[in-house]
Amino acid sequence: MPADARDISRAVFAYYRWRGWLDRSPPIAAQVSQSLELARRFAETPGSFPDAELITRAVPAWAQEEMEITADWARSIQEEPVLWLRAKQGQGEALARKLGSGAVYAPAAATESGEATLPDALLYEGELDLFRTPEFQAGEFEIQDISSQAVGRLCDPKPGEMWWDACAGEGGKLLHLSDLMQNKGLIWASDRADWRLKKLKLRAARAKCFNYRSVPWDGGAKLPTKTKFDGVLMDAPCSNIGTWQRNPHARWTTTPQDVRELADVQQRLLAHAARAVKPGGRLIYSVCTLTRAETSAVAAAFEGKFPDFAPLPLANPFDPAVTPAPRLCLWPQQSGGNGMFIAAWRRAA
Repeated sequence: MPADARDISRAVFAYYRWRGWLDRSPPIAAQVSQSLELARRFAETPGSFPDAELITRAVPAWAQEEMEITADWARSIQEEPVLWLRAKQGQGEALARKLGSGAVYAPAAATESGEATLPDALLYEGELDLFRTPEFQAGEFEIQDISSQAVGRLCDPKPGEMWWDACAGEGGKLLHLSDLMQNKGLIWASDRADWRLKKLKLRAARAKCFNYRSVPWDGGAKLPTKTKFDGVLMDAPCSNIGTWQRNPHARWTTTPQDVRELADVQQRLLAHAARAVKPGGRLIYSVCTLTRAETSAVAAAFEGKFPDFAPLPLANPFDPAVTPAPRLCLWPQQSGGNGMFIAAWRRAA
């Protein structure tokens, strides 16, 4: 990205990130200048911003009613976001060397045995246009947030299994599932938007992902196939509050009504997709949001209606010492990435 374009982008994001502190009466140029000064002060002396001030100003007031807002979270979303890459399985260190000094191999926490929980993660701090690098063109890595990488790992798909990525979008998580499955078995990919599936096709070709089949699905009761799957990933549409660090403008456009409407959609999608899980198979629910209505409430409602699905414990990849639990909330201050909620169940055999 050219330097002037980077400066413009930084100024726009700073404006929305520090909007809660701005005096709205001056011209917009003066407000942008003030926001850049606030960003500079926060980067240099974060302690000069009291916790109470961050909690009340960093996000809209309605968010207090929908989720737990802590000072640690508020501070994390005021920081500049970082860029995460996912290397092909087992190629993280080699890719870091190829990309040069801007790439840092960062495989997250380690288990008691010393094994990395996210062994293919890289942090990128360089200046390269990654889309133009020969490594990207050859499908050696994807740009993927580390919390999204955690979702793929927690799905734990095995080579030869049958999976359904029910809301596949442009295929970020599908490509990860395929890599973990060593391109063996089959993944069904569905989305209601045909243009997203077309982008998925292009990404899959570059990544040399061949073990998938795409099909439109509008999220209704009529499923795209009668196939029963070893695993179903429901990465549902959500309010995206977990991305408020990366997308600060969304803090001021998202509404409580959006949260309520999306929670209803999520419950319907999860109920429909559950019918495609074979006995003994797994169902994974993930959303990059942190509201109670879209996370724990959706999980509780599902369990009340589907008693044949038993909660499946998940180990936190950023803190393996914590006892595994069937509902996992990944906070940005812990992961260094987006906020993410994940729940998992196993259908009775």
